[in-house]
Amino acid sequence: MSSLKTHDTQALDALTGGAFSAPTSGERAARVREWLNTEPSTEQMQEVFRELSGRDKGAARLLRERLDEIKRAKGQEAIAAEWSERARNLLSQPRLNIADALAWQRDAAKAGAPLSREPLAGVKSQLAERVKGIEDLQNRVQIQREAAVLLAQRIEVLSTKSWKDAQLAAEALRADVPQWQAQAQALLDDANWASVDARFPPLLEASRSQLQVVWDAFQSALAQATAAAEDTNAPLPPVPVWADELRQARGLPAENVPPKPPKPKVDPELKARAHQAVSEALARVEQEVAQGHGKASAGAANALRNALKEHGKLVDDKLEAQAHAALGAAGELEGWQRWRADQLRQELVAKAEALFETAPAPVTPEPAAADTEAAATEQAEAESPAATPVPAPMVRKPRFGGRKMQETLRSLREQWKQVDQGGPPNHALWKRFDEACNEAYKVVQEWLDKVKAEAAEHRAGRLALIEEVKAWAAAHPQADNGDWKGFNRAIHQFSERWREAGHLSEKAFAELQPQWKEAISHAAAPLEGAQKESVERRNAMIEEARVLGEAPMLRIDAVKALQQRWQAEAQTVPLDRKQEQKLWDAFRKPIDEAFNRKTAEREKATAALSARDRAVLEASKAVEEATASGDAQKIRATMQALEQALRAGDAPAAAAAPAAPAQPAEGSGEEAATAQAGGESAESPEGGEAAAAAPPKPAPKPVIAMRGDDRPGARRPEVATAARPGGRFDARRPGGPGGRDARDDRRGPPRGDRFERGDRFEREDRGPRLGDAAFRAQREAQEHAQAALRKLAAQAHGEALTQLMTAWEQRSGEQVPSHQELGKAVSPQVRQAWIQALGKGASGDPSETLLRLEIAADVPTPGEQITARRMLQLQLLTKRHEAGPQETWGADVAKVLATPYEAGAARRLQNALKALLRR
Repeated sequence: MSSLKTHDTQALDALTGGAFSAPTSGERAARVREWLNTEPSTEQMQEVFRELSGRDKGAARLLRERLDEIKRAKGQEAIAAEWSERARNLLSQPRLNIADALAWQRDAAKAGAPLSREPLAGVKSQLAERVKGIEDLQNRVQIQREAAVLLAQRIEVLSTKSWKDAQLAAEALRADVPQWQAQAQALLDDANWASVDARFPPLLEASRSQLQVVWDAFQSALAQATAAAEDTNAPLPPVPVWADELRQARGLPAENVPPKPPKPKVDPELKARAHQAVSEALARVEQEVAQGHGKASAGAANALRNALKEHGKLVDDKLEAQAHAALGAAGELEGWQRWRADQLRQELVAKAEALFETAPAPVTPEPAAADTEAAATEQAEAESPAATPVPAPMVRKPRFGGRKMQETLRSLREQWKQVDQGGPPNHALWKRFDEACNEAYKVVQEWLDKVKAEAAEHRAGRLALIEEVKAWAAAHPQADNGDWKGFNRAIHQFSERWREAGHLSEKAFAELQPQWKEAISHAAAPLEGAQKESVERRNAMIEEARVLGEAPMLRIDAVKALQQRWQAEAQTVPLDRKQEQKLWDAFRKPIDEAFNRKTAEREKATAALSARDRAVLEASKAVEEATASGDAQKIRATMQALEQALRAGDAPAAAAAPAAPAQPAEGSGEEAATAQAGGESAESPEGGEAAAAAPPKPAPKPVIAMRGDDRPGARRPEVATAARPGGRFDARRPGGPGGRDARDDRRGPPRGDRFERGDRFEREDRGPRLGDAAFRAQREAQEHAQAALRKLAAQAHGEALTQLMTAWEQRSGEQVPSHQELGKAVSPQVRQAWIQALGKGASGDPSETLLRLEIAADVPTPGEQITARRMLQLQLLTKRHEAGPQETWGADVAKVLATPYEAGAARRLQNALKALLRR
């Protein structure tokens, strides 16, 4: 068998020109393509495909496509023969139904029949011509009917004119009426007359008989009028106008018309019922006519006619006239129903053809020129004036995507069906509409194919995910190293991947969802077991918390240990967020209740206000009122009263304190631990007495900065110098005040007597503690008052500086602010010097003086004066025995005021004084 197969492969290789022995897939595909161009038989292609499909699927794809094409062609030939036979049967029938012809074309297209190729193309054109002939015949029937109506109207109009005019017009009518009858007979003799809709022959016959009756009556009346004009004894014609004209010609009086007899009296109730019945039928006709419903209006018109026949004698003339007008409108609507339906169909055809829009084709980049000479030639041709711009090619592209296009097509076809129900069909418009819809459906089909491909891909991805979850569950029966958080994270990642795996149909999703639930449940089973055990442990800890909360003495250490155990459990095994929050609320509830109970007991003990608390509250309220008033003196007075109220409790406390020194703290380590554990009851009376027995603590030593710097905002070097008494270098030698040997003094007493000094860790006596309400009230009142004082001081300084700048500009010493407005930083002598400077003539340059003021105030200097400021600082360093800018700023201000006023100098002076007056 192996040798036979090898022999067959060699034969096929020779048949295909070496497709089996080619070294690469590309060469095999090329040789297969060349062999297919020789038009081999179907059996040979099947044999080659059977052998080649297992070797190279890419080369075998060419054979499969050719075989599928041959199979499709054979199937289309059979379909074409079947539908061609059906079309011939339709054409052979003496009566062809237009709906059957259109249904044949629609069903053939759905079945995949090749309508554009013979023999279907020929029979399709024959059917189209037959349908077109039938439609033209029906249109001619409508035209003949309207022409008959016009002829009858011409004859009726002649009855209102003179008989002589009618006699003149009779010649034209004798030619028109027989011509109309000949045309009507030609319609009846047409070969397609048997295929016309059943409602058209009665219409044509009715028009024919009506016109004949009118024409015969007209000829008879005209002959009688002619005879009466020639013979005075001849009877007059039945036409009233002609009879009156002939009577006047004979000299006879006009005929008296007898009055209408009065209507008999009718029962009012019977008349009301008749009026109601006719009114209802009339309203229905008017409604159908207004909505344009042809078929419904015909039925409503028949109902109204029946109502008039039954109740016409019982209704008034006005209602009867309205009914006849409505019947006329319904008849016109029925006659013009086809025209309205064609209008709606044309709108639908326009909408269907507008589903595609024409747009310029996308420009593809052209390949680069082969050589420079060719590129230069093309550029010269493009830049020549004779060259005309080539219009961009236009292509048709759909306006909507697949889903939107599908919904639009469905809506358009439903509207077409509704229009067909309201009027006769128009096959020419249907053909255009159907072609436009079929072209647009190609977009829908392409979208559906894409959706199916995506659905298949999504299904394969979900199946692969289910298998991956099963494999992961088999490999992880437990969490690695107890990492349940990582285990839970992996489960959530699988769920997210399933949720984002793409869209599926409802049927496919219902098929895969049980498999997914089973796989993910099996994978999450270890985590669910660990969560169940964790919930049991947490419930046990909740019970422990309840026992601790109900205990009369709350054990803080036990509560902390229990909370640590809870946190460790929560970090180990994750739970659902809602369940975990519910358990945590149940755990903390008894502990919170215990703490709240303790807090309530403490607040209850301190709820009663002492006399000192009431005094502090009243003083705080007075401070708040003074702050709201904005009076600085009143604010200071109320703040002083508040300080007195705060210190009022210190005197009794100091008097009650014993004069004996504090006992040394000789407690052991266990007693210290007991005191630390009982720190929650530090507010007991025993603790208060111990604090009161402690002597006052000495005042703390001032902290002095040791650094000097000349930058703005830094501390002054004079302060650093004060830290060294005498300024001598030997002050830091060993044994001196800052020497090495003085470190023992700074460290305090020796190590052995550390606990023998009772004043080391004692605090100064502050009296009884204020209640929370009083403490908060006095703190807020002081903060508000200090902020108000700062604001008022800033406002006062700002106004004073503005007034001083105005006095400098106007050279008026009387406008200099008072000593109280300037503040304590300006002495009366300095203010007097300012006034004297303003009283003299303006002269001098204030540049250096302003720099001194800015150095003294420690404020920034303009950029162009930075170099001058640094030079001045260097000069001041060399003049150590002279007074610095901080000491002579008052005289410097007087020097500036003695110079001419300048806006820039005024701004610099004002900025410097803002800082100096606050000191």
